[in-house]
This record gives sequence, structure tokens and C-alpha cells, in this order.
Amino acid sequence: MLKKSILVIAALVSTISLFAQKNSNYSQYDLFHPLWNYQYNSPQRSGSGAPGPAYWQNSADYKISATLNDENNSVTGEVEITYKNASPDKLNYLWLQLDQNSFNTQSRGGKTTPVTGGRFGNLDFNGGYTISNVSIDGKPANYLVEDTRMQIRLAQPMAEKVGVVKVKVAYSFTIPKDGSDRMGIQETKNGPIYTIAQWFPRMCVYDDIEGWNVLPYLGAGEFYLEYGNFEYNITVPASHIVVGSGELMNTSEVYTSEQTKRWAQAANSDKTVAIRSESELNDAASRPSKGSLTWRFKCQNARDVAFATSKAFIIDAAKINLPSGKKILAISAYPKESIGSNGYERSTEFVKASIEYYSNWLYEFTYPAATNVGGTVSGMEYPGIVFCGQDAKAAGLFGVIDHEFGHNWFPMIVGSNERKFAWMDEGFNTFINFYSMDAFNKGEFKNRKFDMHQIAPRLFRENADPILSIPDVIQANNLGWEAYNKPGFGLRILRENILGPDRFDYALKNYIKNWAFKHPTPLDFFKSIEDGAGEDLGWFWRPWFYELWKLDQSVKGVSYIEQDPTKGAIITIENMEKMAMPAEVDVEVAGGEKLRVKFPVEIWQRGGTWEFKVNTKLPIKSVTIDPDHVFPDINSKNNTWKPKN
Repeated sequence: MLKKSILVIAALVSTISLFAQKNSNYSQYDLFHPLWNYQYNSPQRSGSGAPGPAYWQNSADYKISATLNDENNSVTGEVEITYKNASPDKLNYLWLQLDQNSFNTQSRGGKTTPVTGGRFGNLDFNGGYTISNVSIDGKPANYLVEDTRMQIRLAQPMAEKVGVVKVKVAYSFTIPKDGSDRMGIQETKNGPIYTIAQWFPRMCVYDDIEGWNVLPYLGAGEFYLEYGNFEYNITVPASHIVVGSGELMNTSEVYTSEQTKRWAQAANSDKTVAIRSESELNDAASRPSKGSLTWRFKCQNARDVAFATSKAFIIDAAKINLPSGKKILAISAYPKESIGSNGYERSTEFVKASIEYYSNWLYEFTYPAATNVGGTVSGMEYPGIVFCGQDAKAAGLFGVIDHEFGHNWFPMIVGSNERKFAWMDEGFNTFINFYSMDAFNKGEFKNRKFDMHQIAPRLFRENADPILSIPDVIQANNLGWEAYNKPGFGLRILRENILGPDRFDYALKNYIKNWAFKHPTPLDFFKSIEDGAGEDLGWFWRPWFYELWKLDQSVKGVSYIEQDPTKGAIITIENMEKMAMPAEVDVEVAGGEKLRVKFPVEIWQRGGTWEFKVNTKLPIKSVTIDPDHVFPDINSKNNTWKPKN
């Protein structure tokens, strides 16, 4: 009988609870859970979100020599990697990335490409690396190639903290025409443009979180790489011009004497200077008269390098002014087809503006040049160089240049794991692009004001994926929202409507400074913003980044005190869904006068409804929550109360 009574009582309580909650999905216990955002620190990573006193990071320096053959569209090269083990662990083996192996129908990337293809897919191309030699410290290596990874099994373990090895790999590959929209070949009237990336074996990251990071390259997930110094030589036909990451070390050998003078002019000019103009494209005198040339580049403290080469390149450049007083170069390389209608003739102007804006706001740009290449790739970033679609114009061209160069802060300076956390580079970058776009040339391409009520249905789609999903797990048609837009809008809301620009910017700049050329995790970012801004933001991170929760604020009702408008009114607002935000309420009384009342998010800690008093003398004409549409409210219909009569 006792058991039956307990069951009856439990059923009754459950029924009452369901009845009470039928109009709201909100639970303050879920949103403000005291242990959800409660993480312990370690000697490697501080509770403040900064690197800890025992933080360590391995490094890899690269020396590369490669030759591009424009008759069979191939690259042949050799890379020497000096790999240093700063970890507290002995390493019995090494892992390298062989991303070219994804461009093959038999690879994991090839076999997981839908029959309809896609931006990151691989159909009907059988490329990949041919490895001809692998050695460790000059001796033949015992190695295994598995899809886009190579494991080298060491005869002697690398010593902890001080171990150093030299890895040499000789390789070749056929250049894919469309390499997952990250590299490829663009045909033009004056010859093909080669945009070359993922073009040499690179070290996988060994870190304090996962040890070796060995997720295969499938296409959507980008890169996670160690920092180091690069010296690389590219041999091409003398008719070609090469641009690449870092600094060109032998300008006078690969350009004509007149072009070398123009480089010196560009280094001191805020206006674009033509290095090789459109009129010189078919002039043999615009290139040195040799069979082939070797271009020598150096890029310091970088995680990768890329390059582009073509005999069809127009080249121009201008000076970039950095906040420290240092001067570097903005460079553009593009074909004749890209000129006109605010096209690539403005590219260098756009590059200069983007780099100067972010350097003044966030952290000074660290490479000696910033180069934009017009070619087949619609938009892709590498240290100091970006690839953009050759047909982009006006706001579209500025937008893609600005976005790709924004990546030189996330993830080139702040080295997050793109293979797992696309939002930590794409979302951050989308966020900073909002402000750069508005600022350019006194608002020439200024964004319209965002109405978050209109955007909400797209943020909270029924088939959406959580932001904190591996990029290759996110459905292809969701990647733009989950990796770019939703985190970008979330950070904008956090800056503009929750913390305010001063507190947010201070915390963000400290995050960048603390993690420059290091490897933060999402938790390091969350902690950094919380500590720097002085807020526990678990209530924001969880619904926005981890869950698929929605926001629905409403005005539930108005009641006059003693049914007399002259004595004031009690207004009840309600949170209908599992996400919550601060509340802004406009109260309009008869005659048109408005009163705005603002509440912090803490009003929702006591439950899903909140009552407040307004001192009115006249009847209330309307009450509206979130009148400026700054929060992504999924249902605007219940945001405004009006009297029935």
C-alpha cells in the first residue's frame, strides 16, 4: 500500500509539473547549473584561461625545395623537418600529415564524398603523394602511410623536453584542378594560375590535451599545425611570377631591374604601385630571359606556408602602416580577367585596409607581407597569403579579402585546432569582419543593421547541428551557419548587448596576447572571456555553443494596481524556451511617452517569469520586450502586449 501511495503521489506531482510547464520549456536549473562551467585547471592551463606555468609546445622548422612542372601539372620536392620535443613525454613515434592523399577517390575523403560532390569533395581525381624516400637523422626510416597520415616508428625514443630529430621526405604529386576549394588550377587567357597549398608533409600536433592529433583530412575540417620557421625554394619556368607566405629573399634575381625599383617605390607608397602591369603581360622583357628561376622565401614563426605561380599574373603593391611604426607590403597577384567594376585593381587597397584595421584593434600583424591571389579558390587563408576567387568584385571582393586576412589572427596567430573546432577560426573571423566591413572607407560597404528576430529562424533551424561539432560531422548545408554565422552573431551579441565593447575587447585582446602562437581550446577561450570581463557566462556558452536551445521572450501580461492606472502597473515578462538573455522592455503609455526598463539575465535565475512595477499615471498603450530586435527571438508574435479593447 505504501509503494502504491508513493506511485500515486509521484504521478500526481508529475501531472502538476507538466501542467505548470506546458507553456514554457525553460528551467533555471539547467541554464544556471553551478557545476556545468566548473572546470579544474592544470599546470599547463590556468583556471583564468591563460597558459599555465608548465605550458609546453613542440615545434617544427621546415626547409623545402620544390619544382613545379607546368607541362604535367606536378610538384616534386624534398622537405627537411627539424622537430623538437618540448613535452614531458618520450616519443616512440611521430605522425605527419599528408593532406594531398585526400585528393584521391580511394581516400577516406574520396569515399565519403556524396555522389553529388560538394565544395570539399573529391570526385574523379586520383592524385596524392608519391613518397620516394623517408629518413630520420640521415638513416632510412620505418614508416607507415595510412590515408592522410604517416607514422614514423623511431628506433630510439625522442627524449622528453630536449629531444630533436631531423625528418627528410622526398615526394611528388599531381596538382588537382580543384583541391577542395583550398588549392587548384585556374585557366586564363594568358596561362594557368596555380594556387598551391598542403604541398609538403607537415608534422601533426602533439599537445597536452590529446597527445598526437591525428584526425584524417576529409575536406571540411581544416588544419592544426605546429609553429616554426620556414625556408622554402620554388623552381618554376622563368615566365612565371611566384608569390608566397613570408618574405621573398632574392627579388633582384627573379624580377627585372625596373620591377625591383617599383618594389622599392611600393614599400614607401600608400597608393597602389604597379610592379607588372596589364600592358606588360605579353612583353617578354617583363621577365628575365632564362629557362627557369628559383624563388627563395622565408617565413618566421608560422604554422604553414603556401604559394601561387603563373605567367598570367599582374602584380601590384603598397605600404601597410602598422601601429608600432613598422612598414610592410600589401601585394596582389591576379589575371587580366579580374580587372574592372571595382575588381582586383582595388585588391591591394582592400588588403592594406584589412591588415591595418585588425592590427590596430586586435594584435599587430606579424608577417613581412600580406598577399592576395586571384584564382580558382573562392576563399582560403594561409600565413601571410590568401586565395580568392578571380571574379569577385566590389563589396564581394572586399568581403572575401577581409575574411581571409582576418584568419591571420584566427588561427594563424592564435593557433586553435581547426580540424575539430571550425568555429574558433571561422566564427571569430565572421565576428571581427562585421566591424572591419563597416569601417572600410567611411562605410563604403557598410552592413545593414541586423534584425536578430529575422535571423533567429535560421539560427534555430530544426535540422541544425551544435556549434561544438567536428566540421566533418556538421551537415554540409549547415556548415555556414554553425561554423561562421551563429558563433559570429553570438560573439557580437556578447560584445554589444551583454558585456559591452570595453569589457569584451579587453578580455579578447588578452586572450589573443596570451595565446599568440600557442594552442588554446574552447574552454581556454571561455575562461579567458569570463576572467577578463568579470562574468560567469556558463548560461551563455551552453545554449549557444553546446546545445540547440532556442530563445523566446514574451510579455505575459499587465495589471494595474487596484485596477487604477494612476497608481502604477505590474508587468509580467516570461522566458518561454531554454535559452535566456537579458531583458529590455519598452512601456508606452497613452499619449506616446515611452519608458525603457533593462534587466540583467539574473532575473531568470528564480524561474521563467519576472514581475516588475512601473509608476504610471496614464493607461498603458503597449509593452514590448526586445524592442530593438538585438536578441534572436524565435517568436516575435508574443513580444508585444496591447490592451484588448
